Amino acid sequence: MATSSSKFRKRIESVCAPLPGAEVSDPWGMGHEVWKVGEKIFACSGISRPGVTVKTSDTETAGMLIEAGIGARAPYFHKSWILLPEDVADDELRHRLVTSYDLVRAGLTKKVRATLPEREG
Repeated sequence: MATSSSKFRKRIESVCAPLPGAEVSDPWGMGHEVWKVGEKIFACSGISRPGVTVKTSDTETAGMLIEAGIGARAPYFHKSWILLPEDVADDELRHRLVTSYDLVRAGLTKKVRATLPEREG
């Protein structure tokens, strides 16, 4: 039987894997799943802390989402990143993962962005 964490990781994968240029790895070899686009992280889940860390547009947005109880402060990440819990609603998870991807992708150099397939929708 799948554990809650493996079910959650499958939920993350179902959103992230289809994103153009998205790649997953475990760069630290400790059971993390780090999703990147253009070699830049847009989502990170680990075994020591349940949930997934995603980028928001700014610290104010992150603060609002934390205050609203949608996420928590993401340890080891900039204050514009939040940690979403495993029980986050599917639509919220999808929105936050795709937003994080779009923010990180937009911050890539023009040269790197030109190598990535276009994203639909």
